[in-house]
Amino acid sequence: DAFTLNGPNKASMSAFSTIPGRSEYLDSASASMDPRLAPQAGPPPMYSPARQLQSPDVIVQGGSLKTWAFSSPAVERVQVVLKTEGRPFDADVELWAGPDNTPHKMRVYVENGATRPFNAVMETPRGPNTVAVRNIGQLEFPMAAQIEAVSAAGPLGDMERFDHGPMTIQGGALRTYPFDPNVDSVQVLLKTDGRPLNSRLELLQGPNNNKQVIELYTEDGLDRPFYAIIETPGSGNVVRIVNTATVEFPLTCSVGAYRHSEKDSFDEMQPVISGYGAENRYGGPDYGRGR
Repeated sequence: DAFTLNGPNKASMSAFSTIPGRSEYLDSASASMDPRLAPQAGPPPMYSPARQLQSPDVIVQGGSLKTWAFSSPAVERVQVVLKTEGRPFDADVELWAGPDNTPHKMRVYVENGATRPFNAVMETPRGPNTVAVRNIGQLEFPMAAQIEAVSAAGPLGDMERFDHGPMTIQGGALRTYPFDPNVDSVQVLLKTDGRPLNSRLELLQGPNNNKQVIELYTEDGLDRPFYAIIETPGSGNVVRIVNTATVEFPLTCSVGAYRHSEKDSFDEMQPVISGYGAENRYGGPDYGRGR
């Protein structure tokens, strides 16, 4: 089976029935003798927003661990979405490739999992692979996880849509990327020339006001690059990328707007803050009233 969910809700699906564009996997696998260096066949895929994935939501309670096993070698890329009903979450996401081998791991903090869900794509070459999600928050802060196999045809992201990059960030350096209020989400691609990748990605809205923080490690930034789609509602959004490695390990960063919206009123361009009135502005219940 290509998709096996370990936990109370066990699901099993056939190797190719759950993989979109199953014929494209064969094309990308035979594109070159060295798939790391040759461009993959096909156009770059457009990854589904966090609210449109077909896989079911799996609740991960505080302090618990859930794993998704992909035993089929046809699965070369998976999409990871973490979200809540409006509460913050703190999670560890790891890719297991064999016993005691973790080539890709992330520490993710999000202030509001409903407004800014975590949405990333992980490369899973040379299966079998297992994606592990651990909720390291308290019991009062559960979260929902969706892990889904996606097409591996084409490169990660669309280079023509990246406004900034590719730009080299030396070890210990940082770069900031401000965005206009009409940008609803941005895409970020981090990779190296084959060396390990250590970085911290932050979404800020105001001075040192972190809305989302991702601490990333990849043992091979060429074989397993990092690609994420970050929701940026409101105004004053800035993406800050820090290379936390030493000077011997530079990384290449590409950042660009992913989705735009037509915001023409002053109220729609205000920063989105948690607390009283944050949900009522978008027509939802007024959280905090009477609490």
